[in-house]
Amino acid sequence: MALKVGKGAAAPPFLVMDVIAAANARAAALPPGAFPDGLGILRLEVGQPGTGAPRGAAEAVVAALEAGAPMGYTEAFGLRSLRERIARHYAERHGAAVPAERIAVTVGASGAFPLAFLAAFDAGDRVAMAAPYYPPYVNILTALGMVPQILPCDASTRWQPTSPMLEALDPRPAGLILASPCNPAGTMLPAAEFIAIARWCETHGVRLISDEIYHGLTYGTVEERTAAAHSTSAVVVNSFSKYFSMTGWRIGWLVLPEDLVRPVECLAQNMFINAPHVAQVAAEAAFACRPELEANIARYRRNRDVLLAGLPAAGLDRLSPADGAFYLWADVGHLTNDSPAFCRRLLAEAGIAATPGVDFDAARGSRFLRLSYCGPEADMAAVPGRLARFLGR
Repeated sequence: MALKVGKGAAAPPFLVMDVIAAANARAAALPPGAFPDGLGILRLEVGQPGTGAPRGAAEAVVAALEAGAPMGYTEAFGLRSLRERIARHYAERHGAAVPAERIAVTVGASGAFPLAFLAAFDAGDRVAMAAPYYPPYVNILTALGMVPQILPCDASTRWQPTSPMLEALDPRPAGLILASPCNPAGTMLPAAEFIAIARWCETHGVRLISDEIYHGLTYGTVEERTAAAHSTSAVVVNSFSKYFSMTGWRIGWLVLPEDLVRPVECLAQNMFINAPHVAQVAAEAAFACRPELEANIARYRRNRDVLLAGLPAAGLDRLSPADGAFYLWADVGHLTNDSPAFCRRLLAEAGIAATPGVDFDAARGSRFLRLSYCGPEADMAAVPGRLARFLGR
């Protein structure tokens, strides 16, 4: 007799992980001198910083371990000192008063999303988001029995939702996921539009989930805003993975409205107990590592400028505005209508690993690529030349 398999098991793959595996295999099989530039596989698929945790974070962990710290359970919402430091971060960077009691330290942003979704929504509730979108939004919501409501966006809206788009929704959704800067396009909402959307959600009873994990990774074209400063009902998701360069430490946080504090705490107690103690020690120390972290951003900016200058001449001239994060959303519809096949060829023939757009937009992603520019500067400088040769330019 066949055993039942739950509906959650039907979650589709996060394709970028398959691209990473394929790029690793291609790199392992690459003969010396395979490419004229002398470099190996150029990694534009990985959405993580090319650097590790800042030195001060690592040193804090070493000191704690050498002192014999047991690194046991913490409170479900994390170390009090870390929560207070995060609260101070909002006051310093955004002028927002966020009590430490409303901050929950989580197992990365990936662990924060299920907590937020389960506390805020019920099975069957519709949660809106712009397309293109971060795939786990859709896949986690679907696994939890909720219904993603996709808002098709394009270059005219900077790949972001607009207030008129939300006004046109009938019936209104239970929630809206907003990301500024966003993955995969790297675009941001102008401050006035961000504030207007936050206020629209609060006025109309729509729970705003503001994904702010790329905060800090901005390049001055659009002002960075946090929903914590403009809404009393919004949930803010953030992480130490991107700006703080701590992806593998699996440490993030939530800023919660008053009505969700206890529900999220109970869920966290049952689902995760607490975020890794050792990662919390590192995270608190990372706030004192600004010079090193800002140097990382300077490198991303140089990589960004190299690609924005070189890709159009190489054949990719339809690029999203690179306001923040470390991504470009490239329209390759003039080259292909099958982005997964195009990416396979690009890896096999040019040694460039890129992520097909179908990961981020099931309806239109077959004509888009996501390119991540957080890798080594020498690799990013080589991308336009390799791409031009691949396309016969």
